[in-house]
Amino acid sequence: MFESAELGHKIDKETFRREEPVLREALLDAQLELVEKKSFPVILVITGVSGAGKGETIHLLNEWMDPRHIQAIAMDKPSEEELERPYMWRFWRVLPPQGKTAIFLDSWYMPAILDRVYGRIKNADLDQAMERVCRFEKMLTNEGALILKFWLHLSKEEQKKRFKKLEKDKSTRWRVTETDWDYHERYDDILQVAEHALRQTSSVEAPWTVIEGTDPAYRSLSLGNILLLNLKNRLEAKELPAPAVALPPVMTAIDDLLILKTLDLSRSLEKTAYKEDLEKYQGKLNLLTRDPRFRNISVVIVFEGNDAAGKGGAIRRVTGALDPRHYRVIQISAPTEEERAQPYLWRFWRQLPRRGKIAIFDRSWYGRMLVERVEGFCSESDWMRSYSEINDFEEQLVRHHTVVAKFWLSISKDDQLKRFESRQQVEFKRFKITDEDWRNREKWDAYEQAACDMIDRTSSVIAPWTLVEANDKRFARIKVLKTLCNHIEEALESLK
Repeated sequence: MFESAELGHKIDKETFRREEPVLREALLDAQLELVEKKSFPVILVITGVSGAGKGETIHLLNEWMDPRHIQAIAMDKPSEEELERPYMWRFWRVLPPQGKTAIFLDSWYMPAILDRVYGRIKNADLDQAMERVCRFEKMLTNEGALILKFWLHLSKEEQKKRFKKLEKDKSTRWRVTETDWDYHERYDDILQVAEHALRQTSSVEAPWTVIEGTDPAYRSLSLGNILLLNLKNRLEAKELPAPAVALPPVMTAIDDLLILKTLDLSRSLEKTAYKEDLEKYQGKLNLLTRDPRFRNISVVIVFEGNDAAGKGGAIRRVTGALDPRHYRVIQISAPTEEERAQPYLWRFWRQLPRRGKIAIFDRSWYGRMLVERVEGFCSESDWMRSYSEINDFEEQLVRHHTVVAKFWLSISKDDQLKRFESRQQVEFKRFKITDEDWRNREKWDAYEQAACDMIDRTSSVIAPWTLVEANDKRFARIKVLKTLCNHIEEALESLK
């Protein structure tokens, strides 16, 4: 696929002097329209062989366009903070908001390509990494991002000439390193692996374009015109088509067989037994989090459930066993303006804990499948595709030694009414009941169906849902503590 980028494409100086100002003006106009409309983010991936002009191209785009609305991102070796999160976290956190542009130098591609070239991973590992990249980019384009990926290319002979020319000039000698020459020695291997990766990850939504980098004028005008064409087409599009959604298979349940209807909500625990179990499992949880091996994992705890089901009380029993320096409780409400300008999962990505830490989510990323679905805050295609996106997200967490403990606290409709009325009557509990709670109650059946769909489609072997019978608060709290201890204990044992 690189043959056409080794033909010696060139543009004469006169043509470049004539076309460059026109292109710059058009690009700037398109960028300012994008900034004004704030309708979508632009993500440019610029990578390729060493010496092909990646850095020069990024500098040129900043010169041609308004640099206040462009962020160039060149990833070095992962920092200690980044190593303590899933691999893609370092990219998630710097995604551009709507109306802005981010240029990723090499991005999430070259580390995997080079790992294969140097034998650090196998072909199967590379394929899996590229498949994860495809799903990541699909999620971004489904959220409206414009992704353009450019491979800047040089033949092996031309690369050698470029390196020698740079080394002859004292002012540019620093640009050629031992690593560059090592890559040159491995040129054929890099190209073979790169071609495989590019073919696997070039899609309609996020295509690859290979551009010859021998002549700077040709390279610059080619990339600039492709960027302009895609910007104009997207800006002129009235509405993006809804993405096709593939749902995880699940058996269709009739109403009487919905999973939440199978729970025995009469389960309870006597006060004396509760006190004993509370001391037992809080003590066990404390010891587990002080185990020397705990510094090698992180924990994400998700609490969802019916309104007034006792999530806050369960959270307090968990935090009561923990060192406050090592956990955070994150209460999720309506997204801010900053968060709405990013992909849906962005506001959760940024909250992921470091190794040895715990993040407790009071409501979570499952809001898209629940309140946003039932209340019509997002389109059907949005909440339907969130099943697979969230499964991918949690798979990345688990792969990075994060314990994902998810609890659905379930109460009956009659018990919820009693709790609502009690909250209204007790002065210091009135803040717990709002008009929105009463409105949600009117849609009980719709929320129950949405919750059952969510549990069926997102409960996996690696990140299962624990359904908690919560009519009796004492029973619910002990079940949460006991289950959490089991999850952490299993994770610690797996490290042996």
